[in-house]
Amino acid sequence: MMGGLAISFTDWDLLSTPKFVGLYNYISLLTDDPLFWLSLKNTLVYSVIVIGIGVPLSLVLALAVNNKLRGIEIFRTIYFIPVVVSTVAAALVWKWIFAPDIGVVNTILRWFGVRGPLWLGSEKTALLSVAIVAIWLGLGYNMVILLAGLKGIPSHLYEAAAIDGAGGAQQFWYITLPLLTPTLFFVLVMSVISSFQVFSQVYVMTIQGGPNNATLTYIYYLWRNAFQYFKMGYASALAYVLFLIILVLTVIQMKFLGRRINYDLD
Repeated sequence: MMGGLAISFTDWDLLSTPKFVGLYNYISLLTDDPLFWLSLKNTLVYSVIVIGIGVPLSLVLALAVNNKLRGIEIFRTIYFIPVVVSTVAAALVWKWIFAPDIGVVNTILRWFGVRGPLWLGSEKTALLSVAIVAIWLGLGYNMVILLAGLKGIPSHLYEAAAIDGAGGAQQFWYITLPLLTPTLFFVLVMSVISSFQVFSQVYVMTIQGGPNNATLTYIYYLWRNAFQYFKMGYASALAYVLFLIILVLTVIQMKFLGRRINYDLD
């Protein structure tokens, strides 16, 4: 980490001797690099999609598999399988699923007389397509974490609420959700951090972050500068700016969401 910080103050191409340039890399990316701002914007949009859909859907799945039904363990395993699947392998499969002519999604849409979009080939849907894959990959992990949180809620609270006449919806809003806030907070923080680090799906599913840089995410842009342009100093500066962004977002979440967490099980 300290070595990377030192490199961020240099102009270095991995071959020549590093040349100290001070804050030039940081000033340049903030003032003279439109792709920096575009990659940051794409990453923010991607994060909103993944977190806004993925976290609520994970909660729904956790509530579903928390029931004591015969064979429920099979469904838990099925939902968790994407977590252990190679990200590259999953991205290749989804790339075929989203193929405009022979892809599964557009084939099903044609059955209903609907002409499907280009998905990865369109600026309007490319980033959404990558986000869908990320949601699918992370659904099982968040589900298991939330399921553990649900298992930690004492059953006598539900029994007392039922005796008082509380229905399922009331029990969820006044017991489950408040006491699940510590787990939800953890899932939210980790989801924000991981969403800002998306790389594999973009690298495998798109062509150079295309079309027209529509899927150019922050980490992919960092990788491009480091290992395509060999601008290691600039890439290191990008890495530390990302570190600061994630740190600020985490502190904001700790400050404004952390105070709403309920740890009281009584």
